[in-house]
Formats: sequence, C-alpha cells, structure tokens
Amino acid sequence: MLRAVGAAAIATKAHPILGANDRVNIAIVGIGGRGSAHLREYLALPDSNVTALCDVNQEAQERAQALVKKTNGNDAKVYGEMRKCFEDKNVDAVSIATPNHWHALSTIWACQAGKDVYIEKPVSHNHFEGKQMTAAARKYKRIVQAGTQSRSTAHKMEAMKLLREGAIGKIYMAKGLCYKRRKTIGRTPVLDQPPAGINWDLFLGPAPLKKFSMNRFRYNWHWFWDTGNGDIGNQGVHEMDIALWGLGRTTMPLSVMASGGKYLYDDDQETPNTQIATFDLGEAQLIFEVRGLFTGEDGPLKARGGNIVGNIFYGSEGYMAVDSSGYWIVKGEERQLASEGKAQRGDTSPHMANFLKAIKSRKVEDLNADVAVNALASDYCHLANIAYRTGKKLMWDAKADRFTGEPGANAMLTRNYRAPYVVPAAV
Repeated sequence: MLRAVGAAAIATKAHPILGANDRVNIAIVGIGGRGSAHLREYLALPDSNVTALCDVNQEAQERAQALVKKTNGNDAKVYGEMRKCFEDKNVDAVSIATPNHWHALSTIWACQAGKDVYIEKPVSHNHFEGKQMTAAARKYKRIVQAGTQSRSTAHKMEAMKLLREGAIGKIYMAKGLCYKRRKTIGRTPVLDQPPAGINWDLFLGPAPLKKFSMNRFRYNWHWFWDTGNGDIGNQGVHEMDIALWGLGRTTMPLSVMASGGKYLYDDDQETPNTQIATFDLGEAQLIFEVRGLFTGEDGPLKARGGNIVGNIFYGSEGYMAVDSSGYWIVKGEERQLASEGKAQRGDTSPHMANFLKAIKSRKVEDLNADVAVNALASDYCHLANIAYRTGKKLMWDAKADRFTGEPGANAMLTRNYRAPYVVPAAV
C-alpha cells in the first residue's frame, strides 16, 4: 500500500503509493461516542477520505453512514465485523475507537492486513498486549499512532520542552490528577439476549462471555475489569502519559503501590472511583490520583467544567502546572510566576493530521505518539490497577519483565482470551 519504513517503495495495483497530495482512505472502527468524534474529525480534514465504517451495533452503523452521506455525499461501505473491513482494498488506514479490550487485537489484525492504525488510548488492556501491538507495528512496518492528542497539543509540547530545558531545575516529583466527576451508573437489567441489532458476541470478543446489560455496553464498559481499566486507564492515561513525558521516563518503575476503593455508590461498577498510586522511579517519584466524586481544587490546578484534570511537576527551583487551559511556571522562595502559556483551540485534529502526515512519509519518527510511547503510559495504569487489586506493594523486575515473587499479580499482566479472539504470543 505505502512505502515501508526503511524499505524500498513497492507499488501495486491493490496498494498504490500515496503522494503528498493524495487523500488517505480511512475506515472508522467502533462508532460510539469517541468513534463518532473520530468520524467528524476525519470528515473535516482535507487529507482524509472516509470510505468505510465498522461497528457491532446496526444503529451506530446507520447513524455514521448518514453523517458521511450528508457531509460529502459519499456512500461509505459498512461492516459489522472488523476483519472484513480490514480486507477492503479501498482502505489505507483504520481509526479504532472500540472498547479497551479490543484495542490490541484490532490493531494487530489491521497491521497484518497492511493497514496503518490510529488507536485510541489506552492502547492496551494489559501489559502483554502493549508489547504485542508494538511488535506487530514493527514487523509489518505500519504507522501506528496512539490517540493521546496531548502529544500534538501546542501548549503541552511547549511545556514539556521547557521542562527538558530545566525550567524548574531537577524534577523530583510528578503528580497526575484525574478528578473527573462521575455519577453513579446505577444498575441495569441482565438480559438473556441483547437488543436487536447488537452483535454481543463480537462486542465481547476477547473478554469472557457474559450476559448482556446496558451498563456493560454503552460507555459504562469502562467500569468493568473485563472490558475497561477504570478512570486511570480512561481519562487518566492522558495525564499519566504527560507525567512520563515531562519526567523523560522511558522505562518501567522500580515499584508501585496503590490504594482506594469504590465509595458512596451501590451500583454495577467494579473499578474504583477513588484511587491513589505511587511509583518509585529511583531518581524521582510519580504520584497519580483518581477521584470521581465531589472534590475541591488541588494546589495550582483549578476546576475546569467541574473537573480538575492535569499535571504538576515539582523541581529544585519551582513547579510547573499543566492542564487543558495552558501551563504556568512558579519559581523561587517567593513563588513568583515566571512564565506561562495559553492553550489554543482544538487538539484532536492536529493529532490526526500528524497521523496522516506520517502515513505519507512512512517515517515512524514523524509520529507524535507512536504506539510504543503510549504502551508505556498504559502499562503504568495497568500496574496501578494490579497493585490496587492485590493490595500489595509490587516490585518490578525489568530484566524478567514481571513482578518479583508475585504470581497472582503476574497473572494480571495478561488474560485468558476467549477463542477465537486471541492476542497471539507471536505476531
């Protein structure tokens, strides 16, 4: 289809080389809330052309198809099963916004089919999957961008550059905050059969077979361990990624411990709505906090739309706070504002434009958020959840790529996949 990284270009009738002015044919896989946002962004970008749509829900298929028709007059092809979509020779790349438990397998299948991939965060549902996704991207020479749009957000890129240049001296701590208000999901009936038009078997895919309930389906799948990773792996993975970015950290922690719980609500949710994780990095500490309940402001970060979501970096000369509104640096014993930067509008569009640029250049280094980068941030979220679920302080053995002396915790680094939806041990 396109030139492989580090390899000579080979054009075929089925997979032509794209020139700088060619539009990239995109398939959207998973057209719920986030997938619908993907669709609207690609429809507005001049370098993309939405040619295919895929979802297990017929209602979502029809809604998305109507939007494509209304926007550009095209009849996008519709698929109920992603592997059929990946076989479509009129698709150059896929943009995936499925639930988390599908991220790895869908990315690997797409790479094997010769498609480039934009995959939503967290890129993986567990540690094993992130390694396999990265291996597939490299083996099949695919461009795989993670959907952490902060990596293409101007003021956050500028803030991270300032940290690397020593704007607050030597950093000794990064703190990520995900105080995103989440109301109770209540309880929904468990049904023997899903509503008409929903392929429940395909929705579950790699996850264990469970009976249908609306709470396990529409968005609230985030709060069940089989399909989601709680809010630390939902909103939180953005801030986790920024924390590691600012720290310049590219390896796993020395240890992790976590505490918290699900407080106040009696509902179907399994994941915690309050969680604190602490990572020992040797030269610095990373603290991450999730709070979905009513809360106040925390230090320099202010409430934005009822939420407090961002990062604080503490250094030998001052601190930097970063959130969606901008960044600001405070220095000295008098805590004087040293500099600040304001946010520009929009973040997803530049990130997808960066993905399209890298598709054309065939250079992984052109990506702002290569899959391996977010695999690490996702791993930190997974480790925090494992520490929370086991109630233990866990030591990480980098050489063995597992916890030291903790068979129960190590079992959570992967999962028992439901055939035939198995993430392969060798891609």
